[in-house]
Amino acid sequence: MFRTRLTIGVRGIGRIRSRLSLLVAAVTSTALTLVVLAPRASAEPATPIGYPPGATATRYSGLAFDACTAPTLAAMKAWSASPYRAVGIYFGGVNRTCAQPQLTASWVTEVTKLGWRLLPIYKGLQPPCGARPQDAKITPAGAAAEGKAAATDAIAKAKALGLLPGSAFYNDIEPYSRTDTTCRTAVLKYLSAWTKELHARGYVSGVYMNLNLGAKDLSDVYNSTAYARPDALWIARYDGSSSLTGWANIANSKWAVHQRAKQYTNSHDETYGGVKINIDNDRLDAPVATVAYTYKVTSSTALSARSGPSTSYGVVRSLAPGSPVKAVCQAPGSKVGTTSVWDKLSDGTYVSDYYVSTPSNTGYSAPLPRCTYPYQVTAAGGVNQRTGPGTSYATAGTLPGGALAWVVCQASGSAVSGTKVWDKLDTGRWVSDYYVSNASNTTYSKPVPRC
Repeated sequence: MFRTRLTIGVRGIGRIRSRLSLLVAAVTSTALTLVVLAPRASAEPATPIGYPPGATATRYSGLAFDACTAPTLAAMKAWSASPYRAVGIYFGGVNRTCAQPQLTASWVTEVTKLGWRLLPIYKGLQPPCGARPQDAKITPAGAAAEGKAAATDAIAKAKALGLLPGSAFYNDIEPYSRTDTTCRTAVLKYLSAWTKELHARGYVSGVYMNLNLGAKDLSDVYNSTAYARPDALWIARYDGSSSLTGWANIANSKWAVHQRAKQYTNSHDETYGGVKINIDNDRLDAPVATVAYTYKVTSSTALSARSGPSTSYGVVRSLAPGSPVKAVCQAPGSKVGTTSVWDKLSDGTYVSDYYVSTPSNTGYSAPLPRCTYPYQVTAAGGVNQRTGPGTSYATAGTLPGGALAWVVCQASGSAVSGTKVWDKLDTGRWVSDYYVSNASNTTYSKPVPRC
């Protein structure tokens, strides 16, 4: 929202592989029929995310709040008594309104250690036909270059705060006149370039828009090959309802799988733990920031850091007893001691959680997330989910086109259009990798481990 308290204001909010005329024929077995898919297009709208070795995505489902200025660490501690467990932070952008004296790498470390998830907001250039008169605006002729530059700047500022690859950044686009075609096109080009650059650098793309004054335009080009589609949509609609479905002019099948957030109440004061903060209310089921959590090696001898979550993977380096490790997520793997949990470190190596000072050495430990690598479904008609890695397994629902496939690992299965790679999702279901916008649709895509 505009922090000048304008009522109308709103707050700073795959690659489809080349197969230009692919049509999927029905499989002869009625039990194994694939979804009939639309022809593939060029790279847009589902561009691939190039996750580097140490990346993982993080998501949050639940209530959140955002404040113009990041609260103090003391305030965040006090607000542990609140129903919120995620907070929006304005981490960059030429049009960022409020000063951020608290927003440092140290603050990020301490707040996330408390269990808070972070929702990063980037308030860059604004529509040439909207937002505040004094805001720096998108140039229609330079919109693509400006969107790419915004993503580059966002990554630099995020790195300074300790926000890691796999994080989602939300580009705040304020209300604008939807009847101005030149302006509307400039916004879409800007956001498309923002998304493509973030994807190329290993980050998840989010956009924040007013439901009626921007988000509909993004929805209208959801399947357009002219624009890269963001991975998540955060809308502003101040109707007091926190529902993440039933949005006007946006079908529930769009941004359907942990890809939505809503800001449903604007500026007002709330008090928890004796601390009052002026906030907006949000509900999230969406990707957020990824950070590292520091623990120590507890083994009495050197601990092997491996290239994957199992003792069958090769040793990359050794860690001395008592040395610190920066863990970004946890994954299942071979059993060591009392646990099958492995910790992925920020350099992309894995260590058995049994020898790390996480709260549990038998199961998963909050606030560490599970290791996941979301990629968009490339087929506009969606893709079947199955109970195992092959078309001989029963179907178990579908993922709509543009939905995020939250991949945890890959395995070999029955061949689909030239690839035998199948992606296991965090739900335990499987989809053919051919219809997922990761690095390759013929072989395995790093850094996703093998199942």
